[in-house]
Order: sequence, then structure tokens, then C-alpha cells
Amino acid sequence: MTAVAVVVPVHDEEELLARCLASLTVAQEAAARAGARVEVVAVLDACTDRSAAIAAEFDVTLVEVSAARVGTARRAGVSAALRRLDPADLAQVWIANTDADSVVPANWLTHQLTLMRAGSDLMLGTVRPDFADLAPAHVAYWRATHHRGRPPGNTHGANLGVRGSVYRAAGGFTEVPEHEDVRLVEAARALGAIITPSDVAEVMTSGRFEGRTPGGYAAFVRATAAQFA
Repeated sequence: MTAVAVVVPVHDEEELLARCLASLTVAQEAAARAGARVEVVAVLDACTDRSAAIAAEFDVTLVEVSAARVGTARRAGVSAALRRLDPADLAQVWIANTDADSVVPANWLTHQLTLMRAGSDLMLGTVRPDFADLAPAHVAYWRATHHRGRPPGNTHGANLGVRGSVYRAAGGFTEVPEHEDVRLVEAARALGAIITPSDVAEVMTSGRFEGRTPGGYAAFVRATAAQFA
């Protein structure tokens, strides 16, 4: 049976975590109906708010770390998920990654499983900001510069999937404060992994200007928003 490990790093996300985990529940149920075994792990990283209590309301495995480093959190989450899945063959495991301020679509996992079964080793999924967080001019700019069916192949930890065997061979997520996702993709590419950009299961992430890492998606949103100030 194909297994799926879903990892969500969490650092003080009490405002947005519930909607993230609710969306993952729907995606998990769809993947289970498609014949996959799914393990969802939320990694509570140096949380000082109600994130732990909120996560406990969902059917997910909770892991606590105090690193305040997203790379450490992702790595710990993958390790915990793989321990629970205990797969006989890592090539039959898919590791799906998102962020706690994001909402995944119902087909998020089933689409990645389709890619995996077709031979892909890594998916670079697209993300879009929550338009409710942006000014109208910013939304119009985003729509004009992003075209459905032409995924650019950018790396976003909020929508990144990788075959378990490739993850292991690439050394996994490095324990860094940011860009752990980029490093993993670069290492996988160097191994000759089959990489598939896709916008079929686009993830919505918050359009906030201040994120949990200095150079993450929030920095991109902030930089583009400056054009409309």
C-alpha cells in the first residue's frame, strides 16, 4: 500500500491553524479513499500561544520541538511520520509538505499520488496568497502575472511533495532557519530526480506581510505589495 506522510511545521499559528488542519482532514480522507495510508504530523515549534490546544482537536500526530527553525521542525515531522508509517520501501512513500498558515485543496494528496504513480519524484506545487489579505490592485496584479496551466516551478514549502527514497538520498531537510525547502530541491535535482511543477492542486497561503521566516512567502507578498502603496 502506498503511504503518505504529511508534515506541517507550526510556530504560533493560533489564528490560522484550524483552517489548515481542517483542509488537511478533507485531503486525507480523499487519499484514504484512493487506497493510501496517510499520517499527518503537526510539529509545534517553540509555540507560546494556543496552537497546541487547537492542533489537539484534530486527528493528527503532535510533535514538539523548541528550535524555532523551520528546517528542524520539518525534519522532525518527517522522521516522526516515517516512524509511525514504518514503510518496507521508502520508494512507496510520498512526503507532502505544507505550512500552518495555508489551506490545501481536497485533491492535494490525490494529485500528488497520481504524479508519484506516474514516476515523479518531486512536485513543485504552486501557491497563491489569500486574496482577502490583499488590496484590490495587488490581487489584480497577481492574477495578471500568474497563468493557470503554466506552473513556473518555484519552490514553496507550503506545496512541496517528494518521494521518500529521494528525500532520504538527498539528506532530508536541513536544520536551517529558512530555505530548507530550496536546499532539498537542489539536492534532489543533483541526484537526477524527476521533478514536476504543477498547479493542479494549488495551495492558498496567508497574504500576511510578516511571516515566520525572514525570506519566506510573506517577504515576497510584502515586496510586491510595495508597488501599490
